[in-house]
Amino acid sequence: MNQEIPLNKPANGYQDSYGPQAPVVPVKEWIIALIISAIPIVNIVMWFVWAFGGNANPNKQSFFKAYLLLAAIVFVIYAVIAVIIIATGVTAGLNSGVFSDI
Repeated sequence: MNQEIPLNKPANGYQDSYGPQAPVVPVKEWIIALIISAIPIVNIVMWFVWAFGGNANPNKQSFFKAYLLLAAIVFVIYAVIAVIIIATGVTAGLNSGVFSDI
């Protein structure tokens, strides 16, 4: 009665919904990625390479796509705040007469 279950077939009879799995990214690669991410200018270039390069691990690609998306959102928020602060300063300067000589 001891029936062996093939390795590629789930024991419960249901279809495997996950499909093929990507290999796990080793800790060494993550540490290298974090060190490279600390280098100015090189980090942004490498984020795009890892996110959209064809030969990177899918897990690494997804991480850096999310990282770039988050960086873009933060950049837009900072840009909006900078515009508000500059506009407020210019408006305050115009109303106080600082620029009346110009």
